[in-house]
Amino acid sequence: MLMSLILQLIGGAVGGNAAGTLAKGSSLGTVGNTIAGAIGGGGIMQILTMLGYISNNAASSSLDIGSILSSLVGGGVAGGVVQMIVGMVKSRMA
Repeated sequence: MLMSLILQLIGGAVGGNAAGTLAKGSSLGTVGNTIAGAIGGGGIMQILTMLGYISNNAASSSLDIGSILSSLVGGGVAGGVVQMIVGMVKSRMA
């Protein structure tokens, strides 16, 4: 469980930075993109796992390639989405 959370945080940070790079208007800067992405990657993936939308096999603590990729990719997508939402809200408020 801890290993999947760490991988989701890393994937989220990378996804947040990728989303900030792709959409310049919603970028929060490198640190902001990283924080928003990590929160999104770790938090959203943990919530989806608890709600049962993600199987426990994908969030297990085993280190097989499927669970590693699932945690990294899922965290990256969730982190990118959260970064885009936060960036859009911030740009609308400014």
